Amino acid sequence: MASSVPSSSAPAENSSSEGAAENPSSEGAADAAAATSATASATGAENAAQNSENSTATAGSPPVAIVCVGMAGSGKTTFMQRINSYLHTQRTPPYVVNLDPAVINLPFESNIDIRDSINYKEVMKQYNLGPNGGILTSLNLFTTKVDQVMNILEKRLLPHNPTTGQPNPGARPSKHILVDTPGQIEVFVWSASGSILLETLASTFPTVIAYVIDTPRTSSTSTFMSNMLYACSILYKTRLPMILVFNKTDVRDAEFAKEWMTDFEAFQAALTQEEENGLFGSEGNASSFGGSGYMGSYLNSMSLMLEEFYRYLNVVGVSSMTGAGVDEFFAAVEEKRKEFERDYKPEFERRKKEKEEKEAQQREAQLGKLMKDMNVSGTAANTTDSSEVPGTSKETDTISEAEDDDEDYDDDDNYVAPGDRDSALTARYREALGTKETLSEEDKAFQRYLRTNNIG
Repeated sequence: MASSVPSSSAPAENSSSEGAAENPSSEGAADAAAATSATASATGAENAAQNSENSTATAGSPPVAIVCVGMAGSGKTTFMQRINSYLHTQRTPPYVVNLDPAVINLPFESNIDIRDSINYKEVMKQYNLGPNGGILTSLNLFTTKVDQVMNILEKRLLPHNPTTGQPNPGARPSKHILVDTPGQIEVFVWSASGSILLETLASTFPTVIAYVIDTPRTSSTSTFMSNMLYACSILYKTRLPMILVFNKTDVRDAEFAKEWMTDFEAFQAALTQEEENGLFGSEGNASSFGGSGYMGSYLNSMSLMLEEFYRYLNVVGVSSMTGAGVDEFFAAVEEKRKEFERDYKPEFERRKKEKEEKEAQQREAQLGKLMKDMNVSGTAANTTDSSEVPGTSKETDTISEAEDDDEDYDDDDNYVAPGDRDSALTARYREALGTKETLSEEDKAFQRYLRTNNIG
């Protein structure tokens, strides 16, 4: 690791300076040696103090999260096992998170495992899904618990709570968080659940994407360019620092890929050779369909277009079987960590602030609409009745309010108690019959009906 190199080199400088001052050959040499020893001792003390400050700053900084993504069969899980073993040998054990719900056996122990919360086979059976749909649905279900995952990470890895500032008594600070993802890369990168997990993780910890590439399967120009386009899309989708990890270098060295990324003419020469030999699009000595002028021109233009993209990537070759290149990988991780703090974190804070402002504007708009509706209702309720102020009439705002008012008035004026309904009806009948001096035949018939039924 980059942080351990300065601390191990400082004692070597001090010991070498002491050895130079032990055996002076003359008095002048002794004086010169004494002066040199004093200067070296002061320099060594200064370097030691600086190294201690750097180690203290590293210990107090949050751990960096390494998210391993890649095509199926690229060796992500084996790569995770290798870097996990390397960190344990360095006595800096990482915090491991597994996000692959379909894996059967893991060659390493994980602190947080999606399989402990989600049963992949039951999800497929319950929702009638295939393998990819089951993985996507499992990630979606696990994302609903992302707040609990972040609480666990903050309690275990941060000495103080970032929200309250209170110390975490059970914290065991680590320098790295390793995250293993499903083999179906599009399920994680292009899904809403993957974006939520990455954004939530990057909001608290420096996050780096490690894009693992199968080096033997990328030896042809066409598959190499396909991997580069995929890496470009992941970089601009996640907006996080990325490291290209050419895995399986024990089978095929990755120097050709580094040369193609830095030298356009080398890539063009390889493309021309494939077209001439009829090996365009093939891997190794396998037969192929041959080249075409259109595809060659297309790949040439793509390599020129991606030249700017290559400048922002760190490229390392790693063998997960032998462990070669792991030191170089973690050196690149430290560089990307600084890049995250310098470039990506301010951009992330800016996007987060814009999102919060947009949500605040939406809440204010909804609140204003609600207050407007309440003011309309309040105006209708507080309008003065025309009987109180002469010359004015009551205005109704809506048809429904006018109907409600009419019904209220009718109910108040015409309400009759249940016990008085029969007597009131009889009184009205008698009044109607008594106002006429002569009764018509219909009135007489109606009067007989009342007497017959004991109503009158």
